[in-house]
Amino acid sequence: MTFTTKTILKSAALALATLSVPAMMSAPAAAQSRTSIAVANYEAAVVRSQAYRTAVEQMKTTYKADIDATNARATSLQTEIKPLVDAYNAAVQQPGATQTTVQPQAQALQAKRQSGQQELARLQQRVTLATAYVEEQVGMKLNDAIKATMKAKNVDLVLQPQAVVAREPYVDITEAIVAELNKLVPSASITPPAGWKPGQAQQQAQQPAAAQPSGR
Repeated sequence: MTFTTKTILKSAALALATLSVPAMMSAPAAAQSRTSIAVANYEAAVVRSQAYRTAVEQMKTTYKADIDATNARATSLQTEIKPLVDAYNAAVQQPGATQTTVQPQAQALQAKRQSGQQELARLQQRVTLATAYVEEQVGMKLNDAIKATMKAKNVDLVLQPQAVVAREPYVDITEAIVAELNKLVPSASITPPAGWKPGQAQQQAQQPAAAQPSGR
């Protein structure tokens, strides 16, 4: 799953006390200069939200036929692919085997895998689209949840986990963001509107408002 979110950054002014400033005056300035930093996994926050988890459970029922058909076909494809895998492995183990000699078996195996992946993608197309629709509904409120959490936690800067080398557990505010998402998005629909495509709502939100008729 992939979201286009803007990291909320608040700049903090650094107050530097000069030597001529009395010690009793420099202490508050130093306290104000400190920047509070936190870590949050945005994608994890979305999938941990109550709206997302409830939607997933609903999809298991609504799209059960699609899920069952996908799982059944995936199992049968494994059976169909096995002889091709065995043929490729046997060709590789032949004395004097080269890339050229094993090419027919490799191509047959690759073609079967690609066609199988395409077939599974078609079978689970409705589930994939519904999941993307749920993710977008929750994701549209992610920035608001991050800003609310930053304000509540007095955080000036939020980093994603992959940007951090080491940290203490208490700096992770992911669950706090989840709590805000639960308030902002109590539920999400698992039925995309006709013609809906992933990212459509975000694109519309970024477009400037159309000029209204003057009425003259």
